[in-house]
Amino acid sequence: MVKIVIDNAIPYVKGVLEPFCRVSYIDGREIGPGDIRDADALMVRTRTKCDATLLSGSRVKVIATATIGFDHIDTEYCRSAGILVTTAAGCNARGVLQWFGAALAYASGVQGWRPGDMTIGVVGAGNVGSLSAIYGRLWGFRVLCCDPPREKSGLPVPAGEVYVPLAEIARLCNIVTFHTPLTFDGPDATFHMAGAGFFERVRPGTVVLNASRGEVVDPQALFRAVTNGLCTAVIDTWEHEPDIDTGLLENALLATPHIAGYTAQGKANASAMSVAALSRFFGLPLDDWYPYDRVPQVVPRAIAWDDMRCTVPLYFDIAAQSALLKSHPEDFESIRTSYDYRQEYF
Repeated sequence: MVKIVIDNAIPYVKGVLEPFCRVSYIDGREIGPGDIRDADALMVRTRTKCDATLLSGSRVKVIATATIGFDHIDTEYCRSAGILVTTAAGCNARGVLQWFGAALAYASGVQGWRPGDMTIGVVGAGNVGSLSAIYGRLWGFRVLCCDPPREKSGLPVPAGEVYVPLAEIARLCNIVTFHTPLTFDGPDATFHMAGAGFFERVRPGTVVLNASRGEVVDPQALFRAVTNGLCTAVIDTWEHEPDIDTGLLENALLATPHIAGYTAQGKANASAMSVAALSRFFGLPLDDWYPYDRVPQVVPRAIAWDDMRCTVPLYFDIAAQSALLKSHPEDFESIRTSYDYRQEYF
């Protein structure tokens, strides 16, 4: 019988695969070589480093990560070892959109601006970035997008106009939001893409948001820019999580513990996509499984700026979440793990 090892923090999946497989649930941070030696598959999150150290000598043939990113997985090793890797790309795009809207609503109230006064630069126009661009324009912002790989591939700009380089995003935008994967190689590598050179170009007072990966924005360069009054920071993802930069935390306008996409719907989507991937690989009758009994689905809809600004705190009090993390940075991981998934509503 197929054996699957699952991160015990992945929600909604307990009991789903058991009729067809042997299943073992383990803390994702604790999954080790001995736990997977006789496993055929893994279902993980970002807290499990899937590389040769973990996988060598095992019989694992498929890894389903219930996350949109895969920088915790050594894809080159998996390719050489014949291990299929699947992600849940797009699963939490509307959850991150909600975080983005909540952050903008809060910042506008504190800083006293309206969308018509501002230009948003969206860096990374994939599942999350494209929604941010589309809703940003709907809310009345001017929107510019930067995504060299998509531009080279001929993919359209989500909010119209044309793609612009990162340097132009810095020069022209009052708000810059990062939604890229983390990559280290090639001409379009995203590691520390927002570094000292980027912050030297930003307009005074620029709001910089990061809900991609912490390493996309150089924390030291961002800290210097914030403390020198060049920009305001809104951060959800951090370099070296859970050991985050407390100086940057203290000086951020808003700080959350990597929960931008933590909605019930986003988590249900991720779990369903992971189960479906394993179902297809092993020929199980679970391709269309979804926890309908526990998570209501939401029909996506347009929402005007004033309506969103007034209602989003009812679903997501981003200021309270930020205050909690600022008061207890040492509890980053436990705050994240125990987070009560919020409901999407647009």
